Order: sequence, then C-alpha cells, then structure tokens
Amino acid sequence: MKIKSKIEGADDWLFMEEIPELYAPSTQLCEKQVNIKSLSAQKLVNYQLSTGGLFLVHSTMQFSENVKVLSEIEGEVITSQFIFYGTRPETGKAEKSDKATRRTGSRHNIRYIPSIKGKYPMTAGVEYEYFLLVLSKPYYFHLIDQHSLLHSDFVKEILKGRYTSYAAKDFSVTTEMKRVIKDIRDCRRTGELKRLHTESRILELLMLQLEQMQSGIAEVDKYMVKPDDLKKIEHAREILDATYSYPPTIIELSKQISLNEFKLKRGFKEYYGTTIYGYVTRLRMEEARRLMVSEKKNVGQVSAAVGFNHPSHFTDAFKRYFGLLPSEMKADEDQQMMLQQ
Repeated sequence: MKIKSKIEGADDWLFMEEIPELYAPSTQLCEKQVNIKSLSAQKLVNYQLSTGGLFLVHSTMQFSENVKVLSEIEGEVITSQFIFYGTRPETGKAEKSDKATRRTGSRHNIRYIPSIKGKYPMTAGVEYEYFLLVLSKPYYFHLIDQHSLLHSDFVKEILKGRYTSYAAKDFSVTTEMKRVIKDIRDCRRTGELKRLHTESRILELLMLQLEQMQSGIAEVDKYMVKPDDLKKIEHAREILDATYSYPPTIIELSKQISLNEFKLKRGFKEYYGTTIYGYVTRLRMEEARRLMVSEKKNVGQVSAAVGFNHPSHFTDAFKRYFGLLPSEMKADEDQQMMLQQ
C-alpha cells in the first residue's frame, strides 16, 4: 500500500510512504519526526511510524490562508482517523470565557478504502490535529478476527471491495480515546517493546471506537457534566479501576462518591463514552487476555481472577467481547509467537 499527502500547489510531499501489506510481527517500527516549511503554514509538524501493514501519522497544522491538502492511498486499507480542531480569538479581543474565546471540536470514524484520491480544505487560523492509522486488511484482521460479530456488516462491504464507513456519521472523540492516542504518541520504549506497546494500544483504540459506535453515542460533551459532578465521576472510575473484578453495584458506587444514580450513570456515559457496565467489562476482558497470553493462565484461573464464579460464564462473556473463544485466542497468540521465533 502507498500513502502520500501534500499541500495543493506545493512541490514537496508532506509524506510519501510505501508500506508492505502483510502483517509482519518481527518487523521493527520505523519512526520519523518532520518539521515542514511552507509559505502558507504557520505550523506543520508530522510524526510518522510504520511497519509491515501499518502506517501511523500524527500531524499538527495551522495555515495563514485557506489551503487544500491532497491525499492519495493506493491499495485496500482500513483507516482509523481522529481529527481535532480549534480556533482562538484574534489578538486584542476581549476574552470573556473559554467557551466564548475558543471553539473546539473532534470527530472520528473507521473506514474501508479501496484506493482513493481526495482534497481536504483547511481554514486559515484553525489549528488542526490529525491522528491517522492506515492498516492493511491482513493487519486489521490480525487485530480483530474477520468473523467477529463486532464488525460483521463492515466486513461484508470490505469483502465486496466497496468504500464504506463503519458508522454513517462521525462520532466525537472520547476522553478514553484521547488517553490512548497520547499514550501511543508519547511512548518512549524502543525496539520490540515499542512495537508490542503500539500494537496493543491500536487494538484498544479500535475497541473504544467500535464500542462507542455500537452504543450509538454520537455526541460526547463533557461540558454537559458539571465540574463538581465531574470530579465525582472521575473518582468513580478510580474505584472501578481498583475493584473491577468484584465491583460495587451502582447503588453502592453512587453512595461512595456522593452522587445520585441518575447523574452517575448519565455523567459516566457522557464523559467516558461507555456505560459503567461496559467499562467494567472492558477492564475484565483486557486483563483476562493479558493473563492468558502473558502469564499463560488457564481458563479457570483467569475466570476467577477477573470475577466470574463459573468458567462457562466467563467463556461466554469472552466470546461476546472478542469474537473468539479463550482457547482460540490463546492458540492464535501461540502461533504468532512461533512465527516470531
């Protein structure tokens, strides 16, 4: 697959990369940090990371005049795109409040693209931040099994070779997604550890996107949650992080943080982009996966560790979450380890 982008009318490309399509777990990551000079650009910085089947670019850009950015993708890819944008008041204007002086927004989606060329307008004075994942089909299906119920309709369109978006409308980026993006961007590990860290965070990011899209939460506006309530909701998350194996009930959690049940449930969903139940399930399943893959625990040990009284209940929950049985995931991970040796 080939990915390239440039400002319309410019001679130089912002980036031009040709990436092998096959997922190659033994291939090291290639990193680039590029500061680009352009007459119209007030700020234009690219961080790029690539390996077999994966191209990642994090761009920050702002222009002094309206421009168009040309982008081309050759080959069948799945993209996970996050866009953040904001405007500030002109210097010298009175600043009444953050809301009055700065407008911000964000959106994201997952798309299947069987080669495309496009022009994307950039408005003068607006600061844009792009976080773009471009995955080959083999890489994407390595992360999320092709037969998983999580994306069955999306996969049908992929197999037909039709351009499609997972969701009809873009969704707002949640706090959890921002945290994962920051974790990928700021990772200081090197070599094999960085590759493993990056892949695990990409999987987490896709999971957060699919979870939000399936729940139908099209808008996530943290400003709808009052500041005092927000502190309590963040405290609720800290409690769940520490007790997810045997979490408190919503009634108990509500009492612990001194916030009524309605505000707790609504505020948690608005701020974190998922329900309390969904958040606890995610923590349990991700820890279960880690215990099986990294510590080689059996199903009985794992189910007890993440709070299931019966292994059969755990197996059902694991299959619903990952689209694979625990034994199937373990076999897949073991096979990948053998290929790396």
